[in-house]
Amino acid sequence: MKFCMLTSFFGTHSFGGDSAYVDRLSRALARRGHEVHVIYCQDAFELVRGSFPEREYTAPEGVQVHGLKSWAGPLSPLWTQQSGMPGPKWPMIQELIERIEPDVVHFHNLSLIGGPGLLMKDFGKAVRLMSAHEHWLVCPMHVLWRSDDQLCDESRCNRCSIASGRPPQLWRHTSFMERGLGKLDRLIMPSQSSAEEHHRRGIDRAIDVLPYFLPQDWPFAYRLERSAERLKSERPYFACAGRLEKIKGFQQVISLLDQFPEVDLRIAGHGGYMEQLKKQAEGMSNVKFEGMLEGESLRSLMRGARAMVVPSLVPETFGYVVLESFAQGRPVIGRNLGALPEILEVSGGGIIFDDLDGLEKAMRRYLMDPELSDRDGRSGRESIELRFDETSHLKRYLGWIEASRGKLTDPMESVSGWSENIQAA
Repeated sequence: MKFCMLTSFFGTHSFGGDSAYVDRLSRALARRGHEVHVIYCQDAFELVRGSFPEREYTAPEGVQVHGLKSWAGPLSPLWTQQSGMPGPKWPMIQELIERIEPDVVHFHNLSLIGGPGLLMKDFGKAVRLMSAHEHWLVCPMHVLWRSDDQLCDESRCNRCSIASGRPPQLWRHTSFMERGLGKLDRLIMPSQSSAEEHHRRGIDRAIDVLPYFLPQDWPFAYRLERSAERLKSERPYFACAGRLEKIKGFQQVISLLDQFPEVDLRIAGHGGYMEQLKKQAEGMSNVKFEGMLEGESLRSLMRGARAMVVPSLVPETFGYVVLESFAQGRPVIGRNLGALPEILEVSGGGIIFDDLDGLEKAMRRYLMDPELSDRDGRSGRESIELRFDETSHLKRYLGWIEASRGKLTDPMESVSGWSENIQAA
């Protein structure tokens, strides 16, 4: 089959997160002989990147990447942000779609490449899927974080947008999004908590849950256990990895390091909050900033940590860093918010915390008991083969597509422990 992935950011021009899933899904499909095209908006990345560096990326065989650059430049993604329509990018997308003639069009992050208006365009007879990797469908800020640095507990979208320097999206007060979603064959989310959150906030349609996966060729740690004696002889450290933004909560971990003089905190990533974090850590010799790590450098950081700490202040829809840590046999300490408790409970791969006191206690448990760190890390590693593997993911994904094409009457069975389909209340 021919697949078209449509998303705002990808490859060289991306920040991780949703683009990582698009890349891994595209590679998995190509390995099975499918033809995959990824269409994204290069103008969008240039508009919002700030000082974020371009990534190294090479498309694998079977995956063709199409970065769109409009005559309008940065006005093109701004056009989409304000109108909810693809604007100047649609003729380019349309030309690609007519040439490729895809069997499946899979929408991902549409915030700056087409908005809900793109969902209503003509894509022929292609099956239409959409994966919601953030909360953009119900939040113009994408992350359910208010402009006064609080979790969003009420609809105040216009005030948040203005306070953040973004013009309000008036189209959100119409039925535009609802009509666009109505054109989909399936709306997919990576966690049950995300699906339930979207229903609470007004998405009135069935949602399918399909957790993320790690590819079958992912470099897993060879050994699942580390020697307790060896751990005691090394200077222990905890690690954090991700975009360095306030909502990721790394500042809260730094605030505890005065109480752990015998422990290092190593932070990998890049982002707009980096200088504030470095200023907070001034004079703290046990807080180290590793820069933006990828590939084996990041895996090595994870592999040597007593645990990965994921202290996000906003509800993550999944959190790829959790699976990547599990793959290295390392447990995760995650906030009791969003999908993190869902993943840690089903995997047994870590400790959930509610507040700073709970975070400190979790860190001390793993610090004082290296064998517990190994056991939880091993449980996380084993959960990948049981729940987060490529084969099961693709079986369900392709089964849904065949069902939508009328070749099957029933969708594939859900992965044990995860809900497959959630109906709107």
